[in-house]
Amino acid sequence: MFYVDLTLLSIAIVFPLVFSIRGSFRRREKALEHLSQFRSSLKTVNNYVNSDIRLTAEHKNEMREILCNISTSTLDHLKNNHTDTVNLDTTVHYIEEFIMKYRESLSQKSRDRVLRYLNDLQESIENLHAINTHRTPRSLRAYCLVFIFIFPLIYAPVIINNVGSNTPHFISFAVVMLTQFILVSLYNIQDHLEYPFDNRGLDDINLDSFKMERNDCP
Repeated sequence: MFYVDLTLLSIAIVFPLVFSIRGSFRRREKALEHLSQFRSSLKTVNNYVNSDIRLTAEHKNEMREILCNISTSTLDHLKNNHTDTVNLDTTVHYIEEFIMKYRESLSQKSRDRVLRYLNDLQESIENLHAINTHRTPRSLRAYCLVFIFIFPLIYAPVIINNVGSNTPHFISFAVVMLTQFILVSLYNIQDHLEYPFDNRGLDDINLDSFKMERNDCP
């Protein structure tokens, strides 16, 4: 039998695991902020265009379709974990094309406001893409997983030494399995928080609630 100070094991496993969970949780909270900014920018651009009396109903419907397309494309991009942003950049560019196409019909005030919130829209999309692409360092997660797997091999002799050799072995086995279950559960929680857009975890973000038009946009 041998004895290992469990403080060393807590530093090797628990500390980096908790650090990863906190990092993933902060990323999820940031994602919620940017999604709120994303939807509010879409709604504001749509409202400004609708309030311009110089535009026809056909022009306003065209802008609404552009914004719905941006909303759908961005949320699908996050949900499917895409890394290519060409499609997103193209859909956002349609707003600039709309402004150039109808610059004679749009008032200067409306153009300035639309361009102002177009900047916020683009910024929120870039931030969401960055959150979805750059996650918690993989080396840290792999490090935690390796130590979780070898933890029972180190912990079992320590438990047997602490409870005594006369104690039934199933008690030591149960304590080790319970501890291992806790560590694996924490790792799984972190893993689900790591992907907040795929609708697979209990705490994933409901992307449908951030559509521009929750009932009308496809």
